[in-house]
Amino acid sequence: MNAPRSTSAKPASPTPLASWPRVLSLPAATFDPVATLRCGQTFCWRPHPAPDRAGTVWHGMVGPHPCLLVEGKREHTLHSPTATEAEAARYFATELDLKRKTLFATFPDDPWMARALAFCPGMRIVRQDPWETLASFICSAVKQVPQIEEIHMNLRRSFGTEVHPGFHAFPQPAALAAAGEDALRRCRLGFRAKGLHGTAVRIAAGEIDLAALEALTTEAARERLVTLPGVGPKIADCVLLFGYGRPEAFPIDVWVERILRRLYFRGRKLPSKERLQRFAATHFGPWRGHAQQYLFHWVRTARPPEAMDPPKRKKCK
Repeated sequence: MNAPRSTSAKPASPTPLASWPRVLSLPAATFDPVATLRCGQTFCWRPHPAPDRAGTVWHGMVGPHPCLLVEGKREHTLHSPTATEAEAARYFATELDLKRKTLFATFPDDPWMARALAFCPGMRIVRQDPWETLASFICSAVKQVPQIEEIHMNLRRSFGTEVHPGFHAFPQPAALAAAGEDALRRCRLGFRAKGLHGTAVRIAAGEIDLAALEALTTEAARERLVTLPGVGPKIADCVLLFGYGRPEAFPIDVWVERILRRLYFRGRKLPSKERLQRFAATHFGPWRGHAQQYLFHWVRTARPPEAMDPPKRKKCK
């Protein structure tokens, strides 16, 4: 059993931007770093003040590659000593830039969707490594986004390879399997450690080949994912949407369930999860996973009163 390294947060070492080549440019008009990197789909990016000018530089990882995302007025630029343009473009789903209007046209013409799009028009779904996505969302159960980010970074610092000072790759399944459940608990996973460790053991043993899921239908891939410890339908759909690029995956967590109940089924009994999935398919269309994320980020961030449950009244003694 491997003991975890210290999980105390260390700021990434100052990195001269000039020494890391630019590998990708992202138009500011269609890409919002804050909405994209803080909307609860990825957990490895941290904002830092730019070292040589006003502005923000995001420190993060694209797969195993350390990256700096530099915010600009007209464009944002991604710099990395090892990532290729193709790897960065795949991660940030640049192939969808020319399809944005077509994609948005599939969304329902309702006031809630319109407000969500207006709130974060530059948000986009990124395409992450499936194992990293799976492990991260196993850690997400009954957790808020900042807590998931903390756990995610604890795992990187404790069990991942430091590929550049301050930048750690996400640990492979074999590393977490060897670490043991107790070591994972010390990364603040709590009860989630059992599911993450069990899944890491099964994947490290070759019982499930995550790469092979690419060739399966979405339904067949979901059926395989939910056989893993700690993985239910919601986590499986998050992996399919954020790790495999399946836009028809529609994760339903407590936030999305509240959105559907308050905005789309107001005054009516909320259907079962299965019927909600059928409603999502017909109402939100083929890119419903993207629609879900716009609604989720809008409601979680802006907290419009129409979408929020009223505060519970204290019982009189």
